[in-house]
Amino acid sequence: MSGVRVLVGTRKGAFILTSDGKRERWDVTGPHFAGWEMYHLKGSPADPNRLYASQSSGWFGQTVQRSDDGGETWEPVANQFTYDGVPGTHQWYDGTQHPWEFARVWHFEPSLTDPDTVYAGVEDAALFRTVDGGQSWHELSGLRGHSSGHLWQPGAGGMCLHTVVLDPSDPGRIFVAISAAGVFRTDDGGTTWRPVNRGLRSGDVLPDPDADVGHCVHSLAMHPSRPDVLFMQKHWDIMRSDDGGESWREVSGNLPSDFGFPIEVHAHEPETIYVVPIKSDSEHYPPDGKLRVYRSRTGGEEWEALTNGLPQRDCYVNVLRDAMAVDALDSCGVYFGTTGGQVYASADAGDSWAPIVRDLPAVLSVEVQTLP
Repeated sequence: MSGVRVLVGTRKGAFILTSDGKRERWDVTGPHFAGWEMYHLKGSPADPNRLYASQSSGWFGQTVQRSDDGGETWEPVANQFTYDGVPGTHQWYDGTQHPWEFARVWHFEPSLTDPDTVYAGVEDAALFRTVDGGQSWHELSGLRGHSSGHLWQPGAGGMCLHTVVLDPSDPGRIFVAISAAGVFRTDDGGTTWRPVNRGLRSGDVLPDPDADVGHCVHSLAMHPSRPDVLFMQKHWDIMRSDDGGESWREVSGNLPSDFGFPIEVHAHEPETIYVVPIKSDSEHYPPDGKLRVYRSRTGGEEWEALTNGLPQRDCYVNVLRDAMAVDALDSCGVYFGTTGGQVYASADAGDSWAPIVRDLPAVLSVEVQTLP
């Protein structure tokens, strides 16, 4: 029977949760790297035992960890993230220019075909790649060197490149999302990039309704069977593109709030998507204190609240951008972690939920591996 491995990054260490295909009983190991902020853990689609982890500390800086045995043991690998050439400056919160400075790795995206090739999205926003399993990292500097780079500015959480989406049908096409700059696409493997933000509106902070950059995109999702269809959770608004990001339209529909951080697509139903609304950009908790995942089976516009097994009173947690994932089993499993330290799972595509672990440190990321 197939199994599932859930990789959880928290403010104070990493945890690995495993179960068989029934997903009824879970084994928990951790904390790995106790006391460290674990921004992201992710496994290679080409080798499920190859894991990468971003370990960070305000005191000791950034470390990249790698496991070759599914997380049983780890070793640090190269941690040199050096911007190409003269780094230059980008826009700061007050509109002045500020030097580009590396702070941490926000997101790892392993190659779909090679366990030694991994993309790393970092703060300050840039994209790096390793082709030797993390022994060395090199910037794809065409992104940061885009003519708009000096206009990029931090979102509330910093100027992070937090999302990397690889097109399974075209190895040269990659999408990235940056807060607060927007979505960029390359069609040549990362040499050249262009913004793909037409249709996004950020009128509260951008006076130009047709601005190419400056949009605070929170996360992107793609179903591998339809790489031209992208879904976006933005700083306000759920958006959809049917043409590889060339244009976007809003599909927030009947949501109680269209502010939130994660967005995911069902493993087998490319028109079924999931979001977790929170009240506002200043009140990061569920509307009415009710923790609800919302599902659309129509690719947006029409949404239903999924509440069975989730707290429906006095709940004031948040779900961060990398803290939701789906598995690929026949009955698609959906998982998310909260800033209150709970990890919830649904083995029936969201119809019912149960906490598979409680009382962890605040959850920063959740990734899922479907094991043979």
